[in-house]
Amino acid sequence: LLREEEEKEQKRPVLLHGVTGSGKTEIYMQLIEHVIMAGKQAIVLVPEISLTPQIMERFISRFGKRVSVTHSRLSLGERLDQWRKARDGEISIIIGPRSALFMPFSNLGVIVMDECHESSYISDVTPKYHTREVARKLSELTGALLVMGSATPDIDSYHRAVTGEFLLLQLKERTKGSHLPEVFVTDMRKELEDGNRSAFGLPLQQAIRENLEKGQQTMLFLNRRGYSTFVSCRKCGEALTCPSCNVSYTYHASDKALVCHYCGKEVPVPKTCPSCGSHYIRYFGTGTQKIEEETRRLFPEASILRMDADTTTGKNGHARILELFGKGKADILIGTQMIAKGHDFPNVTLVGILAADLSLNLGTYQAAETCFQLITQAAGRAGRGELAGRVFIQTYQPENHAIRMAAAQDYEGFYQEEILLRQAMEYPPFSHIFSVLITGEMEQEVILAAQRLGAYMNHYAERAGCTVVGPAPAPLPKFRGEFRWQIFAKGTDADRLKAFVLYTVEQTKKDVSREIRFHLAFLA
Repeated sequence: LLREEEEKEQKRPVLLHGVTGSGKTEIYMQLIEHVIMAGKQAIVLVPEISLTPQIMERFISRFGKRVSVTHSRLSLGERLDQWRKARDGEISIIIGPRSALFMPFSNLGVIVMDECHESSYISDVTPKYHTREVARKLSELTGALLVMGSATPDIDSYHRAVTGEFLLLQLKERTKGSHLPEVFVTDMRKELEDGNRSAFGLPLQQAIRENLEKGQQTMLFLNRRGYSTFVSCRKCGEALTCPSCNVSYTYHASDKALVCHYCGKEVPVPKTCPSCGSHYIRYFGTGTQKIEEETRRLFPEASILRMDADTTTGKNGHARILELFGKGKADILIGTQMIAKGHDFPNVTLVGILAADLSLNLGTYQAAETCFQLITQAAGRAGRGELAGRVFIQTYQPENHAIRMAAAQDYEGFYQEEILLRQAMEYPPFSHIFSVLITGEMEQEVILAAQRLGAYMNHYAERAGCTVVGPAPAPLPKFRGEFRWQIFAKGTDADRLKAFVLYTVEQTKKDVSREIRFHLAFLA
């Protein structure tokens, strides 16, 4: 079916929905081989730099020197070299994150967008763009086939596929005779009632011990780096926050420092509370560093690696850790979402998902979708070889539909529940959302500009067929010294919505300080 679509003059985008371990990468390679034999080129997009080494290795073993890679960890000179090779026809395949889409191939045949659901495909810096939409336009201009693959497609893409806008192809079983892992849900509320205050439920502790005895590997997933979530005074309750961003510092045990994960500011841990002067400074919450420490305490015989943004600095940070784990140099790999997708380690038979419901508290309409995707992708790392896999999901909300469906590994069931909720609330894909972020160094000027824009929007909203939400402080109300407010506009006609937002923003700019900035983003 892919070959047939590739040979058509008018090609539909293809959504390849396959369970984890179903052979999507092999299908990409067979399609690319066909394209290269026809004298054309291929772009392979991956959402994370961490996925590049493993997929690069597979493509080089198949296509040799016709393959190259580009990403932000390369120097400017190295990236320029790859750009020139693409322009001069020295390579036929480029692999990399969203920037690889702009390589100057003269005869593009296919664009592969692996793990197409990932939010990293949406650029949140200027120029802002959604890689899927840019790739779709590029495929129209060049006649190339766009293939998007995922075990957990975003709701919008899957809706487009089931309604016929995209061609839907499905892989429902794993390759090589392996099966989807057995999944267990641990209710951490009950663990706490039973006196277990560890980050590890007793069932997961027992499973890790069994795995160590068998010489099999374990992956532990927690979508939060650092040691503790925040540091607070137990006397006055004051949390220590970054003065530039107004968000809590995260404690990093390795550096014995407080770090702001937004602006990078790093300060030593105070011995007394800056607010009340007490000595009762305590650490709250948990992060990957703290999980590593507790894992070493519970399983002193285990060899442990940690993979997060703090341990993968430098050009080859990801590759070094993955290579060590792939060669069996460690029993347990602990990591954030960068270990939850795409990686293939045959000896990993156990995956523990800690605090699985963290993503449910994101405060966006996509929170359940994000939670389902992360759990399903993390669970998919288990049992990819001949050995059977087990997954332990630890949660305080076992009844939530995202948790239930992820445990059942039932994407269609989750989609059916989620699409009904979206339709009832008129969220995408049944509407479009435009956001306006208002920023500036003077708080009162930012508030005034937000209120002025809100007044303009509400005045014209009815005739534009739009709904306005806000203005309100942004989830991150202060960032790098700037105050931030936001407004959302929602409508069913994308063109009218864009025109409405652009017009009202231009009107507002005439009435407010020139120091105020308006950041526009079409979200869906």
